[in-house]
Amino acid sequence: QVQLVESGGGLVQAGGSLRLSCAASGRTFSSYAMGWFRQAPGKEREFVAAISWSGGNKYYADSVKGRFTISRDNPKNTVYLQMNSLKAEDTAVYYCAADLTPFRTVVPITSHEFGYWGQGTQVIVSS
Repeated sequence: QVQLVESGGGLVQAGGSLRLSCAASGRTFSSYAMGWFRQAPGKEREFVAAISWSGGNKYYADSVKGRFTISRDNPKNTVYLQMNSLKAEDTAVYYCAADLTPFRTVVPITSHEFGYWGQGTQVIVSS
C-alpha cells in the first residue's frame, strides 16, 4: 500500500516562500517519478511540477516556471516543492502524486499517469 503524506503548507504573504514535503512509503520510492498538482477553489486540479525517478529530469507548468523547484531525496523517500515569489493565484490545496509506471523515460505530467495521491496540504498566499 503506497502512502503519501504532504506537509509544509500554510499562510504566507505574497512574495514569500514555502517548502512542501511529501514522504512516501509502501514501495521502492526511487523507481518512480513523482509530481505535484494543485487545486484552487472552484477550479480543476492542475499540474504543477514533476520529477523523474532518477531526479535528472524535471518539468514545470508555465505558471510556476522560474519560481518553483521540485527535488527529491531518494534515501529519505521524500519529494520537495520549493515555492518562491509566491502569488495570490498560487493559493490552492497542493497534492503529491506518485507515478504508476517504474523507470519511465518521459516525465509524466497528466493526472491519469499518477496512481497514488496524498491527502493534500493547503497553501494560502495573502496579497
